[in-house]
Amino acid sequence: MKILAIADVEQSWLTTGFDPERLRGVNMIISCGDLPARYLEHVVTMANLPLLYVPGNHDTAYRSHAPEGCDSIDGRIREVAGVRIMGFGGSMRYNERVYGFTEQEMRRRVMRLAFQAKLTGGVDIVVTHAPPYGYGDMDDYPHTGFDAFNTAIEILRPAYLVHGHIHMEYGRIDRVIEHPAGTRIVNACGSYMFDL
Repeated sequence: MKILAIADVEQSWLTTGFDPERLRGVNMIISCGDLPARYLEHVVTMANLPLLYVPGNHDTAYRSHAPEGCDSIDGRIREVAGVRIMGFGGSMRYNERVYGFTEQEMRRRVMRLAFQAKLTGGVDIVVTHAPPYGYGDMDDYPHTGFDAFNTAIEILRPAYLVHGHIHMEYGRIDRVIEHPAGTRIVNACGSYMFDL
């Protein structure tokens, strides 16, 4: 299965310069957050593919206008074409205007869903907005990752954890990092295509 992951930065080849050739063979699109609802609606309409998403820390507008035609996986497990996917949106709560959580709040969300997933066959992909702590995150509090995601990886051992939030232009950012549990951690900022 070929998957296009998108996050944080709108891609012109998916909008004004839509290029269907770049989507050849893609079976699913995953949004890791911080993309406007109208953008996701346009992408799902043009691509005519399943589009699953989690909200980013700046996606508080989803409360009043969620992306139509797309499937939220925030705090949920979904199966698409035999691939099981679990999602968690948001970042560290660094002010009251963002979609954010404390480490303890996220840990409660993750543990509840991770044990449910473990009992029902596991997951192939974990989709988050923020990265796991220590794997592609940064030192400043708003860009610190959640250690709860490391716990989810250790419990479930998914093939991939795909996240956004950490823009490539922030510095020397690795696109793909291997977790000690064997999971590939992918920073989808902008866009990234991978095979499962």
